[in-house]
Parts: sequence; C-alpha cells; structure tokens
Amino acid sequence: MIPAGWRNGFFGLPLGVDFARELAAGLVQRLHGQPPEVMARTTVYLNAGRTLRAFRAALDEHGPLLLPRLRLISDLGAAPRPGQPPLDPRLRRRLELGQLIARLILDQPRLGNGQSVPALAESLAGLMAEMQLEGASPAALDQIRVANHAAHWQLAQTFLRIAAKFYLTGPSRDRESRQRQAAEQAAEDWAAGRNLPEGPVIVAGSTGSHGATRLFMQAVAALPNGAVVLPGFDTDTPDAVWRGLNEHSEEHPQYRFAAMLRQAGISPGDVTGWTQAGPPAPARNALVSLALRPAPVTDQWVAEGPTLGDLPDASRDLTLIEADSPTGEAEAIATLIRQAVAEETPVTVITADQMLIRRLQSALDRWRLIADDSAGRPLSLTAPGLFLRHVAELFGQPLTVDAALTILKHPITCTGGDFRPRHLGLIQGLELRLRDRGPAFPDGQAVRDWIKRRADPVAQDWGEWLARVMDRMAALASDRGLRPLSDRLAEHLALAGELAAGPGARAEDSELWAKDAGGKALAVMESLSDQAGAGYPLTAHDFAALLTAQLMADSIRSDERAHPLIRIRGPREARTEAAGQPGGITVLAGLNEGNWPAAPAPDPWLSRPMRRDAGLLLPERQIGLSAHDFQQAIAAPRIVLTRARRDAESETICARWLNRLLNLMNGLPAQRGPEAVQAMRDRGARWLVLADRVLAPAEQIAPERRPAPIPPAPALSGLSVTGVRQLIRDPYAVYARRVLGLKPLSPLRADPDAALRGTVLHKVVQRMLATPIDPDLPHSALRDRFLRTTAEVLESEVPWPAARRFWLARMESVVDRLVADELPRAACGRPAIVETGGRISLPGLSFELNAKPDRIDVLHDGTVHVYDYKTGTPPSQKQVDSFDLQLPLEAAMVQRGAFGPDLPTEVQGVSYIQLGGDGATSQRDADPEIWAKFQRLIATYQNGDRGFTARLAMQKTTDSSDYDHLSRYGEWSMSDDAIAQPVGAGADTGGGGDER
Repeated sequence: MIPAGWRNGFFGLPLGVDFARELAAGLVQRLHGQPPEVMARTTVYLNAGRTLRAFRAALDEHGPLLLPRLRLISDLGAAPRPGQPPLDPRLRRRLELGQLIARLILDQPRLGNGQSVPALAESLAGLMAEMQLEGASPAALDQIRVANHAAHWQLAQTFLRIAAKFYLTGPSRDRESRQRQAAEQAAEDWAAGRNLPEGPVIVAGSTGSHGATRLFMQAVAALPNGAVVLPGFDTDTPDAVWRGLNEHSEEHPQYRFAAMLRQAGISPGDVTGWTQAGPPAPARNALVSLALRPAPVTDQWVAEGPTLGDLPDASRDLTLIEADSPTGEAEAIATLIRQAVAEETPVTVITADQMLIRRLQSALDRWRLIADDSAGRPLSLTAPGLFLRHVAELFGQPLTVDAALTILKHPITCTGGDFRPRHLGLIQGLELRLRDRGPAFPDGQAVRDWIKRRADPVAQDWGEWLARVMDRMAALASDRGLRPLSDRLAEHLALAGELAAGPGARAEDSELWAKDAGGKALAVMESLSDQAGAGYPLTAHDFAALLTAQLMADSIRSDERAHPLIRIRGPREARTEAAGQPGGITVLAGLNEGNWPAAPAPDPWLSRPMRRDAGLLLPERQIGLSAHDFQQAIAAPRIVLTRARRDAESETICARWLNRLLNLMNGLPAQRGPEAVQAMRDRGARWLVLADRVLAPAEQIAPERRPAPIPPAPALSGLSVTGVRQLIRDPYAVYARRVLGLKPLSPLRADPDAALRGTVLHKVVQRMLATPIDPDLPHSALRDRFLRTTAEVLESEVPWPAARRFWLARMESVVDRLVADELPRAACGRPAIVETGGRISLPGLSFELNAKPDRIDVLHDGTVHVYDYKTGTPPSQKQVDSFDLQLPLEAAMVQRGAFGPDLPTEVQGVSYIQLGGDGATSQRDADPEIWAKFQRLIATYQNGDRGFTARLAMQKTTDSSDYDHLSRYGEWSMSDDAIAQPVGAGADTGGGGDER
C-alpha cells in the first residue's frame, strides 16, 4: 500500500536540526489524513538504540497515534528464517578464531609479533565481520598482489585464506552475515516485485558506511513506498565539489553520501528536504563546509571566502577554550556546566576522549553533579570487574607485596560475613610487617610468622585462612604454560570466590556478584564458562587479556542518579543528538589529533595497500565518519570548542577540522576573520579564568619558611657514626627521625636496589672473614671460595634471579683484585672486629655514639687498621674531612676503647675496600682533631645553640630527603635563610636508639 502523495527516494535533514524531532515531524506530515493503521504498517529502521528512543519520544509529542514498527538497521536479518540455525554468540566465534591463531603462532611465532592471542582473535573477528558486511568472499583475498609486500604480509595472506574459508563459508552463523544476506535478498526481491512490504519503509540516521547497510538503503529508496533520510546533509557543498568526491576523498564528511548516491544513480541535487526545517546557524554551516573541503582547497578558500559575509556574525555563538593542560580543559568545562545548571540551561558534551570524561566527572563531583554518560562506566572499572582482573593477574608471575595487598585490600575481599572491618585492621598490621621485613615475594609462611605473636584466637583463625590463600596465590607464580580455558576459568573463580568470601563464609554471600555490576560480572563469567568448550589452551597472560576484553565489552549505567540537564555523548551520537536539548549548549571537547579523530587502530592482518587490493574499506573511512560527526556537532545552535595545548608528555596537535576552520577565518581579514577568532578565544578565556578562581583557595596561605627547629635539651640521646653524615648534610632529617620518631615507610614493592646490594655484599664479606684466611692459600683457591660464598649468599638473600646473576658477574669482575689485596692483609694481621658493635658516651652531653664497623684488623705490630667496605665509589679525602666522618669516628672510638679491652687502641690507618668498580683498596687520612670537632658539633645541638636546619649542606641540590614534604621544601628554596625556632617546650621529645 502506497499512501497518497507519498514520495520515495533519498531525503536529507540539514546540519544542526534536532534529527529525531524532524524525522517524526516529517513522517506525521506525510501520513496526515491517512487512516491510523497506515502509521502502524510503517516500518522505520534507525541507526542506533538511542536514536530509536528519541524518535519514539518525539512521536509522543504529536499526541495519541499508533506507533510505527521501530527497528534497528543492525538487527536486519537477526531473526532466523525457517531452517536457519540461531546465531552463534560472538564470544564463541572469537574463541574458534583463537584456536586457529594459536596453532598458527605455534608454527610461525613471528606472525604473533608479541600480541596476545585474544587480541589477535578480536582483530581478526573484526576483519571477518567487515568482509561479511561488504559481501567479500574468501576469493577477495586472492586479489591481493602479495609479491608487492613483505614476507610477513604474505604469511598473513596465507593464514587469512584459511580463516576466511572457515569463517565465511557454510551456514550463516553471524549477525553481520545475516545482515548482508537480508539486504541482498531484499534488494533482489523488491527489484523483481516480490515480497514487497505492505506499508511505507523508512531508513533514517545512517550514512551507509558499511556495504550491507548501503545496499539496504538503496533498495529502500527504490521502493515506491520507501524513503531514506540522511542525517547532516550538507546543502552548502557545490555540485562541482560533490562530483569531485572520489575514492581519494574518504576523509571528507560528505563522501559516504556522495558514493551512495552515485551508486544509486542520482545526484546530490536530487536529495530533497525531509521537512522544511532550516539549520539553526546557516552562516556557520557555510563557513564550516568551506573549511572542510577536500584538499587542496586554498584556491577555493580565496575564491569563495568573500561570499561568507561577516565572520563575527557567523561565529557569534562559537566559543573556543584552549587550556594549558587536560586538567585545565576539564575544569573549564565543569565550570561552564555548573553555571549552565544554575541558569537551568541544558549542556551536552560530545567527546571521544575517555580520560577527559573521567577528569570532567571528577571535577563535577565537586558540586555533586552526575552527568548522563551514554557510554556508562566500563564493567572492567567497577569493583567486581577490577577484582576479577586483579585475581587473573596473580597467575603466571611472582606474588609481590603490592600485588598481594592490592587484592587483600580490595573492597570486595572478605565481604562474605561481618569480618570485613577486622580484616582491614589486621591487613594494616601485616602491611607494615611486609614493608619493613619482607619477604619480597610473600607466602603463607610470612603470614604465619607474623600472626603467631597475636594471642587473639579470632585473629589466629583469620591468619590461618589468609596463609592458605597466600600459599595458593604464591603457587600460581609457576603457572606459565598453556592450559585449557575451562581449567583456567575454574581456578580463577575458585580463588576469586575464596578471597571474596573470607574465613568461614561463602562467595555467594559476598559483594562479588551483588548489585548491578556484580550481576553483569557474573553474566560475563557464565558466558565464558558456557563457551569454554570452544576455547583454546591459554597462557595466564592470555587468559587475563581475554577476561579484560569481555569485561570491557559491557558497561554500567547510572541514569537514575544523573542530572537531567547534563549529558555526555560520543562523537557518533552527534548525528542525532548534537542539537542537544532546546536552548542548550553543545560542548565539543578534546579537539586534538589522536582523540577526534582517533588514530586508526593498527591492523595486524592487512596493510593499507592489501585492503585496497581486496576491495575492503580503507582506514580513511573512519576519519571521514569522524569528520561528518564533527560537521553535525558544530552546527548546533550554541557551540563551545575545547582542547588542551599540552598533555602529560608534549605539545598537542589541534584537530585537523578545527585547525582548518581557524586557518580559513584567519585568512579572511576582509570578512573580519581574525577578529572573529579572537572573539571566540576571548569568550573561552572567561571560563578558564572562572575555573582558576574555583580552584584558587579561599584565602592565601603564606609559604612556609625554611625550618630549623630547636627541641628541648638534650635534643638527641644518641647517634650512629653513619648518621653523623646526615646530621651534617640534612640536620632536619635527623630531627624528624631521632627526635620526632618519624620513620619513612618502606616501599610496597622491594627492588634489588643499591642498598640491598650493599647489605648482601657485606654479608658475603662477613661470612668470608668468619673463617681465618691463610696467607699461604693459593690465589685461585681463595678466589673460588670468595665466589662460592657470594653465590650462596645471593641465593639465600636475593630472590630475583636476574639480579643474582648480574651481581655475581659484577663480583667476578673484581674478585682477582680483592684476592690479590686480601692475601697480603692476612699476612700482616687478622680481623678482630667484623660487624660487631661498640658505643661510647660523650661526657656532659647525655649523648652516646655507636658504631658497627665492617672490619677492624689487629696487625702484628700491635696496632689496628679500620676498614669499611663500599659497593659504590669511596669518598674522597676532601669528603672524609668535611662530612663523611664514619671511618675517622670509628678510629677515634677505637682509640677510646669503645670496642672492648681486648682491642688495641693505637690506629695505624683507615681504608676503604671497594666491592665494585675495580675492587681497589683506598687509604684515607684521619683528622687527629676529629673527636674534638665532633664533640663541639654535638654540643651545639644538645645545648640548643643551633637548630636542625632542613637541607643544610646537601651534596647536590637535586638530592632528595625522606622528610622534604615535612619541611615543606618547595615553599622555600636552598638560598633562603633558616628560621631557628624552639619547639616542644616542656614536652618529653627525647628519642633515639641505634641506627647504623
């Protein structure tokens, strides 16, 4: 049935109109006066679910009427026909492709190029889906001239033939294949007059970017009762430009329309308006249309630019915000939104930059504003999603302290009962133990060693549960092989359930599968379990990648909490929602290259020339679609354009379309283009200024001055000889540590750093010297003993295999020099003190100096020689005289009998033995006045004559202190005078203890 007065063919809606409202208005107008059932027999195919909902709402505005049949173009052919099997789940098809890829990589490892099998399967599935939509058979791959490409691409083509034969032949099992078949069948039947639809058919909102969609749109347009409504049709593009849009113009926003109309045998001039509605900003549309012409366009800019008229008028409702950073951009947008909400003005933010969206949401949280984000929150970033990902990452790698605490502190962990608060308290104590004493790779024994000191039986039960879990987690480090998906899934779920439940509880009672996010996470895991039979053996890394990809494919929405005036949309939604709500503001954000347009994703299967040979879509297609989104979005009534000049790494590049627009305007001084651009920037600068005011503190706080606190006397009860260097260099650090008792937290993840290397090599020397060295021992025998001892200590003290090998190799490079120097030392005397402590009090100062020398040898002449082992470069004589007083002070302590009556008190010399570098022994002179100088130094602090100045004499200005944040370094500089100030009067601030 063809309604009276119905016109078929292609129609357009201009840039900037409310697409859903105008589509509904045009349909109601065309069916005006028709029986109500005509509307019910009408079928409308729309490009997206959000467009469908907006169109239904727009029809409701026209009062009571029967609704048409509303369909999505992507659902075309989704319902199985008689005798046709149901569609296979997408996951199953990707797992089947993963089987093929896994076998290929085993045979040809270089084809994988370091990518995970799930990632390769995902990209290959996308390629197969594209071939199905474009109607490309496996024979299309034979059109690729592989002789012109590298061997890698030739291998890829060979594999693609196998994959395409598997994926593209046989019964149709995929949505894309069904969509293509349905489009082809409809086109064939309708052209022959068969199976014609009983009522009008309309396709709206699509650009025809895929072959199947384009074919169906052309078939609908040819129906006597069919119509295709194109979104964002540019009526300002001249016919000559339309004719010039060819395969080299895919970046142009209107290219898809030009190609589809050309295939349909009509010209753009034959496209009429669906309604009489005009664009809200026709002058701006003309300006943007000229700016986006396909290159080269300079001559057209010169020729047609003067026809644009006065540019300040055309850009009157354009605002340009150019922030210095992404954070500044988000803050400016948030400030604009806050002002708009106060004025009850709707705001729609359109951006492809997900990080910008997260920054914007964080900034809006200042005012407790929640935007309606169409993308929602990825399931992978919700609490259950992150928990499942963290558990998957435990497999196949050593369990470090930070990885263990990440999962043990997670809000899902131990939520099966009411033990969660107690769990957090116990974990805090365990964290401090692991930070300070390790081990670097914790297991259940570390938990047992810590918890056994607690008498609480409840804590004991919790500790036993945690120890079992930690043993299980630590055992997963060796899981690096290929294992079936079903096995990996079962082990993952078992561990996740045990962690989520807690001691004596069930996973079903925990927060893991609770609420909307937990329910969706459970659905993902059940889907993986249902399709595991089609899976392939995976490494732990590949399983984690597969799980993450499945979680990222779903999202959680919070529409019920969103503010009705604030919306966040993606660029593709600009086709139908750029106009925003009536009277609203549209913000086009993140206008930098790499964001909008996004950089094309690398294709591991086909290069660009290979795609052209196969007749597939080129990467420029996505840029053209993004350009069309931009052209539609910028046509809205009130527009704010935003970008950041820099990101975290470097200067950014302005999005090509914005860059073209600004260049065109700046090149038209006769039309006051530069003045218009400056006005746009001035309007944007207002929001940057307001954002800075929002972030500025309510009152100015004066910067802190360089501190030099003077605690009550006596300030210190004691110090080690190694701490004297810090007292000279950074007295404030000694004050914070020894007086205030503030100790820096050890890092979460222990690394094989220089400090650990020094500790380990000192243990090597200590073990070597535990047995006297025979001076007549052959050089090779002592060398072997030294290396054997080093290897044993490294094996027991250093849990990092790479560090063990590297440090042993370093020792091998200097051992000959060490042995050559050690044998003469053994002939001259014997080690009497090896890592043994001593202490001495300073009379009248309530102060005790302690030391633990690396080595003191008693020589045959009755004197002693003091040694210190250095893994780095030994201090120079000037440094020893100035601040590195460790060896001179140890010598002075020897002279005063600090190490017992059996040790002679006459010091023959002091030396450094280098355990790195060239292994040399370097003797230094000890200042005979060092003890008197040291006493005077301590007296100035003990008596309160001097304050503990922050960063008093740092060796380098770039050197950091553990207490820089406490002294508020940065508010003051090294050139500032220190402010000596008494602190803690009347308080017991004395502290101390030994520190080597």
